[in-house]
Amino acid sequence: MAKGNKSGHRRFGNIRKLPSGRYQASYIAPNGQRRPAPETFARKSDAEKWLTLAEAQILSGEWTDPERAKVKVGDYAAQWIEQRAGLRPRTVELYAWLLNKYIVPHLGGVALGKLSTAMIREWRAMLLGSGVSTTMAAKAYRLLRAILMTAVEEDKILLRNPCRVRGAGTEEAPERPVLILLRNPCRVRGAGTEEAPERPVLTVAQVFELAERVGVRPVGNIRKLDSGEFRLRYRVKNGHMRRFPQTFVTRQEAERVLWNLAEDGHADVTRDDRLRALILLAAFASLRWGEVTALKRRDIDLVNRAVQVRGAYIEQANGRMILGPTKSRAGLRTVAIPDAIVPHLVAHLTKYTKKDDDALVFTGIKGGPLRRSGFNKITRWKPVVEALGVPNLHFHDLRHTGNTLAADMGVSLRNLMARMGHDNERAALRYQHRSNSADRAIADGLNALVQAAQEQDGDDDDGAAGSLVPVA
Repeated sequence: MAKGNKSGHRRFGNIRKLPSGRYQASYIAPNGQRRPAPETFARKSDAEKWLTLAEAQILSGEWTDPERAKVKVGDYAAQWIEQRAGLRPRTVELYAWLLNKYIVPHLGGVALGKLSTAMIREWRAMLLGSGVSTTMAAKAYRLLRAILMTAVEEDKILLRNPCRVRGAGTEEAPERPVLILLRNPCRVRGAGTEEAPERPVLTVAQVFELAERVGVRPVGNIRKLDSGEFRLRYRVKNGHMRRFPQTFVTRQEAERVLWNLAEDGHADVTRDDRLRALILLAAFASLRWGEVTALKRRDIDLVNRAVQVRGAYIEQANGRMILGPTKSRAGLRTVAIPDAIVPHLVAHLTKYTKKDDDALVFTGIKGGPLRRSGFNKITRWKPVVEALGVPNLHFHDLRHTGNTLAADMGVSLRNLMARMGHDNERAALRYQHRSNSADRAIADGLNALVQAAQEQDGDDDDGAAGSLVPVA
């Protein structure tokens, strides 16, 4: 029969001799549970050393519960994602995809306490060796590192984070430098940096022209022939349909020619103004795609000439549309708008928006939330911006344009950040209540720019702003 310590012989823990002659050590943990050593010892002194180390960990605050360390990586990681408050739906979707794609198949069944740096280094090498890109491997590694950091700092399951592979969290792991020179002679300031290309900024006139162009559609049809080529027919100004004299290898080539025919006035066009106000708001109110598509009738204040941003739509990979929070806390804001775009908003609300306060201002063809793919298909964005002379223009560049125009007004950084909905060390939230008058000054300044551009276009013999102009 195994015998325990005699009363009073040990201050911490318990050692007993088993019938086999080996020694078993155990102690009462801070949580009140008795925790035995994971193995028995051949000598009593070895058991005593183990208890001394366990006591030192408890006194230093470094003790972790060995039973909790038995939880599997996959189970802990799934719970970690589920319990992370404040994550945007798209971020949750990305984390779950990375976990199930790269982490769970290889490390999901491993107990947290069994993870080691060597094991994680081998896992990363296996990913790269199987064709996973450096970028994806780095993202998976950073996710695993963040999960295990919670196990260390918050849950006290691990003593240290085993994700300690040098350079594994970067997209391109740098090679360790070879120290040959005492001083690097390459000391030309800025010579080793690569600046991201500047995003295009539209003029006020270009914003209005784009708002007009996104509603223009050339009238014609493209049919695939038995030969595999494509035939183009288009409607001319007198209403008659004509066949283009040559066929095309791809549908894209035929579509490009059809748009060119509309640009030079040979093909008739139809006009749809349902997206005009969306373009103007995105630019002159500096709204993100998710913000402008989430606007409801009650968010448009025509009397005070302002738009209230309350949330943003997010489209998940499975196509599901979710109305979530703004990108940051500062994204919840009220943005003043120029007087010049108010008539366009009034016309849109009257013609395209339902009467109830919760009705979406901008919708898809079937009345649901406007999707990015649907927008690009309806507007034929690529040929439109090519005809505008800005072929690389993205929708987000409209917000960039609005931010740039507002910054040119000379307002303070805090007021500008409040208008844009940026949160930099809580500065935007702290000073947002001070920005009302400055925000109105921004809108009034934008309004003056719009009026000046419209007056200049009115004096131009080429016609009103927004008319189709031939592009070479």
